[in-house]
Amino acid sequence: MALDPALLDVLGCPDHPDAGLRHDAGARILTCRACARDFQVVGGVPVLLAQNPQR
Repeated sequence: MALDPALLDVLGCPDHPDAGLRHDAGARILTCRACARDFQVVGGVPVLLAQNPQR
């Protein structure tokens, strides 16, 4: 499922909010352009939560 390009313009990685995200619709993944962290897209909703938050 393709995400709206306007949505991709405002979404960002929690650690690098201005870096932008690449969308792989087939894999249902968003990837941060700065740190290469992957975020799943579940049911058309990007899940931008850190899996292993640093303390």
